[in-house]
Amino acid sequence: MFISNAYAQTAGASDPTGGFLGMLPLVLMFVVLYFVMIRPQMKRQKEHRAMVEALAKGDEVITTGGLLGKVTKMGEVYLSVEVATGVEIQVQRSAVLQVLPKGTVGK
Repeated sequence: MFISNAYAQTAGASDPTGGFLGMLPLVLMFVVLYFVMIRPQMKRQKEHRAMVEALAKGDEVITTGGLLGKVTKMGEVYLSVEVATGVEIQVQRSAVLQVLPKGTVGK
């Protein structure tokens, strides 16, 4: 009287797609995340690595700390950057943010 009857589900009523449609939004979300966030970041890292490897003596650079200077000495890991006449600092190669056009530091 108070309990309703329970009926077993028939075998013919199973999901024909095998549950794939339930996972489709999750898969699409990861694909969009890859193309919107991960791929552009990897591209920027690759460009920065190529720029750091192409540094040469005499290049004018901006460091991540905001210092402008000219590369005077180069090592495998560190660079010497002249920020003023007679003032040189050592920075890591990876700390170089951007290579400037020639003559920018003198202006």
